[in-house]
Amino acid sequence: MSRLFFNEKVTLVHDAIDGILYSNKYNNLVRLNVDPMIRIVTRNEWQKDKVAIISGGGSGHEPAHVGFIGKGMLTAAVCGDVFASPSVDAVLNAIVHVTGEQGCLVIVKNYTGDRLNFGLACEKAKKMGLNVEMVIVDDDISIPDNLKPRGIAGTILVHKIAGYLAEQGADLMTIKNGAQAAIDVTASIGLALTSCSLPGEEANQRIAEGKAELGLGIHGEPGVMSIDVTSCRELVTTMVTKLKASLSAADAKIAVMINNLGGVSPLEMSLITKDILESELKDHIQLVIGPAALMTAIDMKGFSISYLELNGSRLEALLAPVEADAWVNPIALRQLEEVKKDKVSINFSFEASENAEMATIVSVVSNTLIAAEKELNYLDSLVGDGDTGSTFGAGARQVMAQLTAKKLPLNDTGLLLNAIGEELATVMGGSSGVLLSIFFTAAGHDYNQNGDHVTALKAGLAQMMKYGGAKPGDRTMIDAMYPAFEAWETDSFIAAIEAARLGAESTARMVEAKAGRSSYLNCDSLDGVKDPGSVAVERVFEAFKV
Repeated sequence: MSRLFFNEKVTLVHDAIDGILYSNKYNNLVRLNVDPMIRIVTRNEWQKDKVAIISGGGSGHEPAHVGFIGKGMLTAAVCGDVFASPSVDAVLNAIVHVTGEQGCLVIVKNYTGDRLNFGLACEKAKKMGLNVEMVIVDDDISIPDNLKPRGIAGTILVHKIAGYLAEQGADLMTIKNGAQAAIDVTASIGLALTSCSLPGEEANQRIAEGKAELGLGIHGEPGVMSIDVTSCRELVTTMVTKLKASLSAADAKIAVMINNLGGVSPLEMSLITKDILESELKDHIQLVIGPAALMTAIDMKGFSISYLELNGSRLEALLAPVEADAWVNPIALRQLEEVKKDKVSINFSFEASENAEMATIVSVVSNTLIAAEKELNYLDSLVGDGDTGSTFGAGARQVMAQLTAKKLPLNDTGLLLNAIGEELATVMGGSSGVLLSIFFTAAGHDYNQNGDHVTALKAGLAQMMKYGGAKPGDRTMIDAMYPAFEAWETDSFIAAIEAARLGAESTARMVEAKAGRSSYLNCDSLDGVKDPGSVAVERVFEAFKV
């Protein structure tokens, strides 16, 4: 089954062009309607008063080539079927419809179909009396001493140079010579972890797991070699070594273009960019273009690196503004900046103090949770990942250790609640540790303001509900805490004990959890099983039953 979105295979390219025309931000594109089988997109404001710049080829490389049409770059693009050169007639019609007295430069990539079809169209146009020249981009340096290197993403840099010269009013031969000079100092290399998909066809699984293909084309062709995938940095180093060896001079300055072949995530492209800009090329890099999807191979999970050696005129050309959707403005290579700041933290300090009654309460709560560890783990194994008891136990043991060492402010309830919150945040794993830390911290803050135990506990619960997102009925510890605190405030502590028990029991009848890990389980897994967090609360209240 195809892994691509499309309606009909035969209309895919037409449909895609329509989408580009609808969304083009400069609103400067138009399709030439000359024949249903011919797809030509041009500038809608073109006056034929300067040299026209035409490029194109098979589709599937979007945004190339249509995305680079606009003032300062291409005049028109001729679109073939996916990975297939447009016909001679299509190219000829494009040349005829955009070429004026100043002539036309055709830029093609070094593939046989493109060379032949575009070449024959140029010859026919010349026979019609039009002034037409053609240059062939062969920037792929993956095969040493290759007599016919492929044209890949570096073609876009040639578009920019030629388009700039044309916009300045240069004559055809000046533009051709400038484009050819740029081709001579442009190099690219690509690498991919997977090949690309094709509409209506099964996904190509040619590249083995743990391998990458180096030096592949932009049509899903096999790479020059298969290499082991180690780290991104090592893959980039392999590519950069070949690029650096192809520089014309040891002190050459370059613009580097970082191209997403279609299927690499933004996160990965950012990493790739870092590794490229910190590689052995860094002393040569003057401008950076990308990372961006500039010339893709549909959904290929890979990237390419291109460079253009700079001189004064090429630097000026790359920096000149354009009205083309897909062009990414170059930026100067910059040094990373960071601002050193001291780590922000709350310096929570206190003096330990004694209070026998409070020590007893802390000891009972802690020992109760430690004793319930196996029971809570068992309940959690039925509805979660089996660690609720261990998590509560870890917090309880830490508090007991501090109590035993006489390191708690037992005679100051507000400070004590805050101190317990700090301890739980440190030793309790998962969300429950953070939630209980919020509970105790907020309770301590409220107690310092109001001096009431129950009001403080309710305030802590309110903040825990606010940040945690759970509420009564969601099958969590709140189902025992909430009714217990309400009963304590309106009736008595004895009533609170019973309310905690009933609240915990109610969770066994809740067949849909709306928070925590249990929310991922079906009703059959929850039916008849108490929520372990609510049981922990029940056991704590029960421990004080006279």
